[in-house]
Amino acid sequence: MEPKDWEQKTSKSHEAAPMVSVIMPAYCVAEYIAAAIESVLNQTFTSYEIIVVNDGSPDTVELEDVLAPYRDRIIYLKQENRGCSAARNAGIRIARGRYVALLDPDDLWEENYLAVQLSILEADPRIDVLYPDALIFGDSDLSGKRFMEVLPSRGEVTFEALIAQRCNVMISVTARREALVRAGMFDESLRSAEDFDMWLRILQLRGRIRYHDKVLVSYRRHPASLSADPVWMCRHILKVLANAEARNNLSVTELETLQSQMARFRALVSLNEGKRDFFAGNSTSAIAKLTEANAFLKSKKIDLVLLMLRTAPQLLLRAYDWRDRLLLGANTKF
Repeated sequence: MEPKDWEQKTSKSHEAAPMVSVIMPAYCVAEYIAAAIESVLNQTFTSYEIIVVNDGSPDTVELEDVLAPYRDRIIYLKQENRGCSAARNAGIRIARGRYVALLDPDDLWEENYLAVQLSILEADPRIDVLYPDALIFGDSDLSGKRFMEVLPSRGEVTFEALIAQRCNVMISVTARREALVRAGMFDESLRSAEDFDMWLRILQLRGRIRYHDKVLVSYRRHPASLSADPVWMCRHILKVLANAEARNNLSVTELETLQSQMARFRALVSLNEGKRDFFAGNSTSAIAKLTEANAFLKSKKIDLVLLMLRTAPQLLLRAYDWRDRLLLGANTKF
């Protein structure tokens, strides 16, 4: 942290602690972050602080130029690049709020985000983490859809429901700071799926996660998102599931669901590696990977692809292009 950042933090120490600490990890988001900050400054609920953590971003010069007009209204930290988990943890450590609200700098809040979230949390002290619905926007075929259309939440958020993807936590949550600390903070060894890992740990500690269907966030999807790489995401999810299994506090049903999902995500890794190998021109490896994946997925579509790969791979490539890359499409939501 630079001296001027310490001075800024110290200058706020005499003020009454805010109710909410808004934590924004920043990495290659200079073009988006001003709009995100403005969406916080426009909140109808005003007892908050904004903590921006520069995670060793290569666009630091541009980022700091953008942040300059806001420096008297934010707390700005800098660290070497250690990933989103480490950036969020740095913010949580200095947070003065009883609640922590996570906002990725390429997303936006509706002006009543904090008012709605805090009214629910204050009314029910049993809730540790609360998430709303969101509207997806940006350069994605999902643009215009609601988050819960694509990744639904149905019924109670339990460990098993989260593993089975009956419930999917939208990242722009408001959480009790003590719940995040009690769960051990975000796992800094994870460079993706760190939020999924956190929610599982909170649930394994018998914490409570709740949701509602009000659209309070605009959730940006774009090709640069880590979640746009399915192999990367699936491998990290497998690591998170393995960590959950290793904690040895699961019921028989929870363990069975977890192991079934691990098998599914291993198949999805093979499926997406097979796709990648096919488009790289390695038909032999693609056949092996897709065959491995389909031993679990049992998809007639993949059976057809495998038949064409073995008999007419060039025709398959042309057919895939003609059909706007739909032939190898698969449901890989996570």
